[in-house]
Amino acid sequence: MSLDAATRLEVAQALLAAYRSRKPIDPLTQTWPGLTLEDSYPIQVLQVEHRRAAGARVRGHKVGLTSAAMQRQMHVDSPDYGTLLEGMFFAEHQPIPTGAFLQPRVEPEVAFVLGHRLTGPGVTAAQAVSAIDYVLPALELIDSRIRDWQITLADTIADNASSGGVVLGSRPTAVGAVDLRLSGCVLHVNGAVAGTGAGGAVLGSPVTSLVWLANILGGQGVALEAGQVVLPGSITASVPVHPGDTVTATFAGVGTVTACFATEEDP
Repeated sequence: MSLDAATRLEVAQALLAAYRSRKPIDPLTQTWPGLTLEDSYPIQVLQVEHRRAAGARVRGHKVGLTSAAMQRQMHVDSPDYGTLLEGMFFAEHQPIPTGAFLQPRVEPEVAFVLGHRLTGPGVTAAQAVSAIDYVLPALELIDSRIRDWQITLADTIADNASSGGVVLGSRPTAVGAVDLRLSGCVLHVNGAVAGTGAGGAVLGSPVTSLVWLANILGGQGVALEAGQVVLPGSITASVPVHPGDTVTATFAGVGTVTACFATEEDP
């Protein structure tokens, strides 16, 4: 049995309070044992609507838990999705305030920037590729309002798919200029290799992830709009980051992106 509307709102408010306080909370599925996947996306939507009402604009969407590595790491067995709002985007090479997060991790991804509206259901891979304006190297900053990342799939979905932030590289590449399935990635943290992988780790191809997202959202009456950024999923397992860390992802044929995390003394 799913939660009633009042309880879903209570869960959403608890997550919003965790954002404000920067203090993680117990797993939602422990505090509200009746919480199911059927509840999770409506709870996510309640939070997005709250932020939009406060003036935040939707800048894109993310797909998470698409690789076997991430599913093993997070103890889940299927992808999920969340919403990217304008306050989540951070400039490359500029200090990112670690105090803005609770327990951040970083994932390397190839971001799609859409040139045309994409509306499901029924979107094909060919239509998805035609809608992409270009791709960018990206680092997604995932974060969890759930203590110690003790999440089930229902927990992370309700928590906006554990969204935190995004750093985009500055060199656009035409989607046809590189085979994203075979594009290798090396992730470095403070100069040391922290992970490797290839685009095929993302549901066989990052484009497959875009198709999945367009069709899932289309079934709910939501379109992917021109100019929006779509993060299709991580190529490697995520790595934790701390004040003062520098993280770089290098993608064959796509380029490099670097995220710098401010030291605790930085303003």
